[in-house]
Amino acid sequence: MSAASDVHVHIDDRARLMASVFALTRTTDEAHARRPHSAHAHARTTRKHLAHLSPHPAVTELQTLLDRGAPLEAIFGYALRLKPGFIIEAVPSWASPGWSAQLADFEAQANLAAWWANDHERGAWERSLSEAARSFVGVNVHRFLEPYIGETTMRFSFMPNILYPADHEVGVRVGDEIICIAPPRAAWGDSPPWPFDEDPGHLFRASIGQYVRILLTDLFRTHADQLAAAEQTELPVSDAIRQKNPTWRDQLFALITSGMVGIYLEDHLSAAEAKAFTMMENKVHGLAVLPAVISVLRRYVEDHKAGKYATFADFLPLFPKQIRVAKRIYSL
Repeated sequence: MSAASDVHVHIDDRARLMASVFALTRTTDEAHARRPHSAHAHARTTRKHLAHLSPHPAVTELQTLLDRGAPLEAIFGYALRLKPGFIIEAVPSWASPGWSAQLADFEAQANLAAWWANDHERGAWERSLSEAARSFVGVNVHRFLEPYIGETTMRFSFMPNILYPADHEVGVRVGDEIICIAPPRAAWGDSPPWPFDEDPGHLFRASIGQYVRILLTDLFRTHADQLAAAEQTELPVSDAIRQKNPTWRDQLFALITSGMVGIYLEDHLSAAEAKAFTMMENKVHGLAVLPAVISVLRRYVEDHKAGKYATFADFLPLFPKQIRVAKRIYSL
């Protein structure tokens, strides 16, 4: 665990195995076609090293799942639930009963343990682990999230991913632990991605965003009445946000998670980092309403401290209305 931090930074071989299988799917090429970027050198080398295993049943099964729309959260969650001997206690309905055995055979044929122990490849993982751990020094996620969700016994983990996917993070809940598996920030074109410790804002955006998404899902599940009341008011989001988040609840999560990340960056990193994040969210995702969201969330925290609301669920029915008012103010 990072010094004075409640985020456990580590590497899990089960996640590395799934990322290695994922490397051989055509999904990696499709991601690059959508947004040209260069994966970490270890990812590219691993893909070449394992290319002969592209027809392996573990790879074809994963590609089938991806084609059916299985989310990466579920796929990596499957890997992280594997017990020694590649035993999975409850096979999810969307997965083939024999997939765990196929993954075991893939790992054996690829001899991944030896590959990761290779001096050069081991060094790449050790550097990424050290970079990420340095970035999380002093981070206390429980303290930051308490006003929104109350006290939680969930453990927070972060795994630097220098394999695939190379363009976005994956958040997984396994038991009482939430794990964010994230690549370094990708650069445009053929430039190498940023080292983890040279862009801590990227790590916080990825990890805080995933922790918030998963915990708010739990919170709203137990406060269905407040969620239903809030849903009566349309959220003031752009067409770009609606296209990417077609349901009202998807839009709600997009606003809240981005708003909380913006607050964390401003309070725990710098105002400049928060401003850059806000501008990028607007430029890339059309989240022009983000400053209004942040102002409403900050007002909620003040009210929470004053005892007006126990958790964000109590405030939720008012949230869309206050966002609409704040948006008009910021538009003046």
